[in-house]
Formats: sequence, structure tokens, C-alpha cells
Amino acid sequence: MSETGTSAVEVHADTEALVAAAAARFVEVVVAAQAARGSASVVLTGGGTGIGLLERVRANPGGIDWSALDVFWGDERFVPGDDAERNELQAREALLDHVPVDHARVRPVAASDSEYPDPIEAAGQYSAAVHAYLAEHGAFDLHLLGMGGEGHVNSLFPDTDAVREEHALVVAVTDSPKPPPVRVTLTLPAIRRSRHVVLVVGGAAKAEAVAAARAGADPVDIPAAGALGTESTTWLLDRAAAGES
Repeated sequence: MSETGTSAVEVHADTEALVAAAAARFVEVVVAAQAARGSASVVLTGGGTGIGLLERVRANPGGIDWSALDVFWGDERFVPGDDAERNELQAREALLDHVPVDHARVRPVAASDSEYPDPIEAAGQYSAAVHAYLAEHGAFDLHLLGMGGEGHVNSLFPDTDAVREEHALVVAVTDSPKPPPVRVTLTLPAIRRSRHVVLVVGGAAKAEAVAAARAGADPVDIPAAGALGTESTTWLLDRAAAGES
């Protein structure tokens, strides 16, 4: 696989159209991967659009074979397992509890009240799962990303140790500028082990960061600029988010 693949931008009329396009892309990539290799993997994102697209996939799953799908998360808030802030809990409520996934192939980050109560230990446990998968399969098939107004993706915030990480695939974040402060996240090197990266971004407040990332900003300043897939990187935007591009 090449280091970076094609890059594309799609602009949609509004949030509803954006979420529908993201859900369609999810189904397209997963079905194609399963046809080509017998199974597929997705790395999920949280937030309103991230969870909204899972709800759309639940309603229109196309030809996905749920028993042949590996599920990861790009990042997780290190809170108790029943905390509504957990991306895992939101994803289960939106999709995973309603489709016949193989639960052994769903790999969440450990919660703070689990057997890994230290975020560094939780990051180590998640890293082992990520490394084992990639050692066997080579790459994630689809990595979904939202983006913050300052350009963060996963829990990789501008000018932090986590976004500067060049080797580890998973790190603990103990001083996130956005609450909750403690998180576990995939790094830019992990994102770059994905065949297809899809950034789903809406809202005028994010337009400046979208433009900077698309123009080739330093990922330390605009982390989204470093989110690149080996086969494709696709920006799915609404008109407001595309306003300065």
C-alpha cells in the first residue's frame, strides 16, 4: 500500500445530507472490504454526527455481514462503563446492540471502573488489541473521524504530546483541553494504518480549521491535517464547514 492515497472533498447541503452521505460511505467501504478480503474493520468516532451516522447505518445496512466486522474506536473518554459520555455506550445504543455483530470482534477501550483503572494500563491493553489486529490484517479498512473547531481528531489536540507521537499507536491523554480530561486515543500513526479515512465535519465554526487542514497545515497545529488514509482520504462537509475552503 502507498503511504497516502487519493484525497477528495464532498460538500453536502446540510447536516442531514452530511450524515446520510457518511452512512452510505460506511456501508460502501465495509461491503467492498468484505467482498475483497472476507471481513472488514471500522474505527468509530463519537459526537453528534458520528453517532447519527451509526443510526443511519442501522436503518439502512445494505449488504453488511455483521458477523464479519471488527469494531474499534478512535478514542474514548476514560470514565466508568455506564457513563453516558462513553463513545462505546453511545455506539452500542445507536447501532451495535441492534445488529448481529460478533461481540468478540468488538474491541472497546477499557472503562475507568474496569480491571484497568489506570489510563496508561488501559491504553496498553487497547494497544495490544490494535497491534494484534494490524499484525494479522495489515490495516483498518475504515477510520471515521469528526473534527473539533480547533482541528482536533480523536483525542489528538493541537500542540500536545499525543499529536506529536510518531511511533505508538495508542496513548493515554491525562490533560485533554476538552472535558473529560482523561482519555485513551489512537494516534496519527494509527490513523495512517487505515485504508480509507473519512472526516465528517459540519458547521461554520469548523470552516477555518477545515481550510487549514486541506491546505497542508502542520498536524501539530491542526491535527486533522495528519489524518491520511493509505488508499483514500475523504472530507465529507456541509456547506457551512466548507465555507472557507
